[in-house]
Amino acid sequence: MMALAEGSRDPACPYEIALVASDKPDAPGLAWARTEGLAVWSLSPKGIGKPAYEAALDDALNAASVETIALAGYMRLLSDDFVERWRGRIINIHPSLLPKYKGLDTHARAIEAGDLVAGCSVHIVTEELDGGEVLGQTKVAILPGDAPETLNARVLAAEHLLYPATLSDFVTR
Repeated sequence: MMALAEGSRDPACPYEIALVASDKPDAPGLAWARTEGLAVWSLSPKGIGKPAYEAALDDALNAASVETIALAGYMRLLSDDFVERWRGRIINIHPSLLPKYKGLDTHARAIEAGDLVAGCSVHIVTEELDGGEVLGQTKVAILPGDAPETLNARVLAAEHLLYPATLSDFVTR
């Protein structure tokens, strides 16, 4: 999220951050967004259920005139109904070279498989977990002795470059 916000400051950037939303009201990124003067919305779905949470999120996104949702660190599955309402307008960053290693524990799985490269992918969100069209990827070498944590650090650096560039391309296509 911070990389996307930083990218939006470039006068040539074709997107702007209309709203930073989270399902975790105490997320550190929200505090950062507030200090940067970005509009912030948060609500925990605990106790209200997924349909009520997603309805409130949808209302907040529409009130902020959001055109594209760029998920960043959002670890909750969106309902098929929500995805349908925003069809083709939700993208996500994933820490693997999709279609390999959908879901969680991507770095450990790549290392355990003996892969020589890992990386990250930006994709369109569909009802299938990490299954939408891949819009961009960056490869990252898996080094001898890598642990999931060390590989994660290098993949995260690649994500911070890939995501703003891919979002820029996506909103102008």
